[in-house]
Amino acid sequence: MYFFDQLAAAVSRNSSLLVVGLDPNPELLPPRYSTSSDSPAQSGCDRDVLMRGLRDWLQWIVAQTSDLVCAYKPTLGFYQALGSAGMDLLQDLLSMIPSHIPVILDAKHSDLNTSTLMAQTVFTQWQVDAITLSAYPGQDLVAPFLMYPGRAVFVLGCTSNPSAAKLQDYPTVASPFYLQMIQEAKTWGTTEQLGLEIGTTTPDVLARVREIAPERLILVRSIWQEAVDLPQILATGLNSAGAGLLLPIPQDWLSRENLATQVRSLREQVNQIRIQRVQEPASCDIWVSNVCTLNQHPHLDLILQLYDVGCIMFGNFVQASGAVFPYYIDLRKIISNPQLFQQVLSAYAEILKNLSFDRIAGIPYGSLPTATGLALQLNRPMIFPRKEVKAHGTRRLVEGNFEPGETVVVVDDILISGNSAMEGAAKLKSVGLHVQDIVVFLDHEQDVKSRLRSQGYHPHSVLTISEVTETLYQAGRISEAERQAFAECRHSS
Repeated sequence: MYFFDQLAAAVSRNSSLLVVGLDPNPELLPPRYSTSSDSPAQSGCDRDVLMRGLRDWLQWIVAQTSDLVCAYKPTLGFYQALGSAGMDLLQDLLSMIPSHIPVILDAKHSDLNTSTLMAQTVFTQWQVDAITLSAYPGQDLVAPFLMYPGRAVFVLGCTSNPSAAKLQDYPTVASPFYLQMIQEAKTWGTTEQLGLEIGTTTPDVLARVREIAPERLILVRSIWQEAVDLPQILATGLNSAGAGLLLPIPQDWLSRENLATQVRSLREQVNQIRIQRVQEPASCDIWVSNVCTLNQHPHLDLILQLYDVGCIMFGNFVQASGAVFPYYIDLRKIISNPQLFQQVLSAYAEILKNLSFDRIAGIPYGSLPTATGLALQLNRPMIFPRKEVKAHGTRRLVEGNFEPGETVVVVDDILISGNSAMEGAAKLKSVGLHVQDIVVFLDHEQDVKSRLRSQGYHPHSVLTISEVTETLYQAGRISEAERQAFAECRHSS
């Protein structure tokens, strides 16, 4: 099961947004799990006794909270600090945790050279569901962890450590580095792959993060202090559905014998605030511009990422025909962003899985990478009609293996006039193949789909340019003037 699906199931099953940090800290080990009334770290108690005590304590914590929390978060550093015995303890702990509750390994991994091996170990050998990363090296560090379907990463956005402010708030408090980090991290992975870890003691920081990342799951830490304003933390962190936030249980609670009672009380307090949040009149306070998450486009995150990486631009652009459009679409950049490319492929696949076909045909040249990716993802053979036929060699009109009479689905990138898709389909039909469906990523509209239907094809598109423009306007990415220019262009056409 995918991490976010498993997490949603655990949230629903236990009615909880609470996360327990399972850290074998000898300084917090309750006396009942040691042979001395003193701190084990101070008394120098036998190593084996210490390890048994830590194991029994962690097992007790899991037993006390497994019906009250939605995830567990062991901190890798504590286990590493205990040496080989600590790593054995981590393996024991992972086997103790019920399979229906996801595990987030708090690793704060930041070494670029070991990322590929680390990802393989964590997700394949240890079988954890998600990991935290300190992604200062950038996307190259995160990418290996995003190659495992169903797993997730939490990128550290900021920490509550006071001395970190000099770095995090650089160059100014109004435009701090940590917000730039979050803005960049959003382009690395989809909402199903990448969340954020935010350490803060004030709701203001959480509010600023929510403003630029309204769609992301946030794992918060360091929120507990003497004067913590839990209602305000939840008000700024939760989305309108009363979700989108994971809350830690105070670490000092884990040493108390009434742990279950305290966790249950906190869960009830959080849920009361969640209910109030859901019952409030629909508001867009936590969304950029005036987008309301209750009515968001199903491909909202994809549209925003396409805009942010420059695949969708607004201004005055001269087209090949000489006409001037108030927007320009360049999908060729997608193939240079693996995470975005994967999200685009998934959007295509949602359409293709409901169609009947034997082979996938990509239209040269723009959609060949897409057709290749879909062939690999759906395990379907691919062919393509040549853009031009060579005067030497086999002089084949269609490349790839096929049998006359087979059904082919045509995949193209942008539907403007429909000519390239129909020309490609005609070449496929000329060698005895059947073409019924034409699937594109973006439809420029202008009633081109009706033209395709009149020629006997069934057109499908992931997005229309009107959907893209309206979503970007609602998200505050484009202005009213740019929206109006688009509307006038549509009307004049």
